[in-house]
Amino acid sequence: MPLASVAGRKVYYESHGEGPGPPLVLVTGMAGTCRGWHALQVPELSKRRRVVIYDHRGVGDSDDPGGPFTTADLADDLAGLLDALDVSRAHVLGVFLGGMVAQELALRHPMQVARLLLAGCFARPDAKRRLLLEKWKDMARAATPPEVFVRERLLWTLQDETLEQADLVEAMARSFPGANAAPFPPDLFVRQCDACLGHDTLDRLHLIHQPTLLLCGRNDQLTPPKLHRAMADAIPGARLVTFQYGAHLVLAESAESWNRAVTQFLAEEP
Repeated sequence: MPLASVAGRKVYYESHGEGPGPPLVLVTGMAGTCRGWHALQVPELSKRRRVVIYDHRGVGDSDDPGGPFTTADLADDLAGLLDALDVSRAHVLGVFLGGMVAQELALRHPMQVARLLLAGCFARPDAKRRLLLEKWKDMARAATPPEVFVRERLLWTLQDETLEQADLVEAMARSFPGANAAPFPPDLFVRQCDACLGHDTLDRLHLIHQPTLLLCGRNDQLTPPKLHRAMADAIPGARLVTFQYGAHLVLAESAESWNRAVTQFLAEEP
């Protein structure tokens, strides 16, 4: 089991593929393990370069120091992991919570980030995002049955056409963390929600100077295109790609196009 020591804590990670140039680090979102990248992203993105995935603190086999944490704390965790792996610079791609962590990494540890890719995230939660995250915290604290919670998340992350595919939705529901025998700890989920609620980089995004690509599904209700446009407008030279088919889980709904956009952006590096 690959474990790195970061600030005296164990962090679970995996390394896939090899190739020239900086590796690509995929930063997981909320309530999930890094194994969520296995099916659709790792096989394709690791064809040309090394891909590193890892679990946030308290997730899977990564140690939990306890207590609240911020997206800046999680960014420092990632910086420490890169140091432990002797990676001086990496391309960093994050989704939702992972995208917030990636923003903070680029701001706090700019020399460690070669290219930045942000998907399905925001720089500052608006009123609707705050209400939703507070609702999810309440559901976790109330010990909402996993199958109910999973369907709640699918309603926010899949587009209508995908929801019409009953077999696919059931398969995705079964694959969600917490849908089976090992539920995601409610307390940790609450702390992840709090990290998202406290995230605010909007007034600092102009300090990001790495080449940046933002990826968004046109029908994303959880983090709609307007939130991505706000980030793209604030980051110098940033580009925004909006996929016509896909919602928050556009990386699954339009996986081929999504992976191709990521690969092409990384191939631009001199």
